[in-house]
Amino acid sequence: MRNVWIIAKRELSAYFSTPLAYVFIVIFLAGTGAVTFFIGDFFGRGQADLQSFFSFHPWLFLVLIPAIGMRLWAEERKTGTIELLMTLPVTTGEAVVGKFVAAWLFTGIALGLTFPIWISVNYLGDPDNGVIFASYVGSMLMAGALLALASCISALTRNQVIAFVIGAAASFLFLMSGLDLVLGLFRGWAPAYVLEMVASMSFLVHFQTISEGVLPIPAIIFFLSMITVCLFINAQIVELKKAS
Repeated sequence: MRNVWIIAKRELSAYFSTPLAYVFIVIFLAGTGAVTFFIGDFFGRGQADLQSFFSFHPWLFLVLIPAIGMRLWAEERKTGTIELLMTLPVTTGEAVVGKFVAAWLFTGIALGLTFPIWISVNYLGDPDNGVIFASYVGSMLMAGALLALASCISALTRNQVIAFVIGAAASFLFLMSGLDLVLGLFRGWAPAYVLEMVASMSFLVHFQTISEGVLPIPAIIFFLSMITVCLFINAQIVELKKAS
């Protein structure tokens, strides 16, 4: 854990050493404010809650998370610093987890900076803070799963643009897999268990379950399992690239 934390601190400081991190945070905060108060018609609805705020999170993450994850390994391979990283007294697994933790913390900082919106809602009305808290937890879990997926894809290429495009496409597929638009492609020819399997992989469905105000164990296990599986695959890819 000590090595993981050392790598995480190194990576987190690297995020804030360039203006790009601040641009991402500003864009995210501006986006959340816009979808909450304007697109979500917060004042027109006359209801003190953050339903519109969280309902747009998956679509904001669809751009933000691949943009954060694209540099995790693609940049290391492009600059050649991955060889230096692998010569340090750390295992591949520790490097993978450390870089992921840093990116997840960065995402958490961006999400935490939306706290004034929560305060504003409490000032304007009497919202169910339990639902809001659960939604924040669900948002962090979903961000972690999307980030692990983006990190895994970043390890496949040395081009950050390619990593971003493929990461965004893969994230979109996982978000949409539980909707009728996707399930309709399987109905009529696929057995019921295939439909259930495809639907169960939807990040959007699991996140919506959590945002209802509860923290269901299956949804939490799903996101944590997705993070674990993607990071395991990530480590195997790095090992293969290192061996070649």
